[in-house]
Amino acid sequence: MPRKATTKSKTNTTGIVEGISITPIPASEGETLTITYDGLLAKSGAGTVYTHLGYGSNDNWSSINDLVMSSIPQGWTCDIVPEGDRMNFCFHDGANNWDNNYGHNWSIGLHNGELDK
Repeated sequence: MPRKATTKSKTNTTGIVEGISITPIPASEGETLTITYDGLLAKSGAGTVYTHLGYGSNDNWSSINDLVMSSIPQGWTCDIVPEGDRMNFCFHDGANNWDNNYGHNWSIGLHNGELDK
């Protein structure tokens, strides 16, 4: 089972589940986000990890991309500029090995950057 998200307000980072974090949070459309991954594929010694990313509802993704992640001491990382109001993602190694939250993927809402009035 996925672990509950945690927030570290001083660094503006949220751990989605153990091994996945997004900076900054709240995530806003059009602003650069950094995804850091140290999950199953990283621990299994994958030579390359990709973020498989799309937007919209979790059962109907659009603008789907595979982004090559960079290796860092903490695992793998990539920067993205999200669009829309919901971002969906999972990870793969290019050899048909996936970390996709047991088929449910991960999904976060994107803030539009405006304050509610």
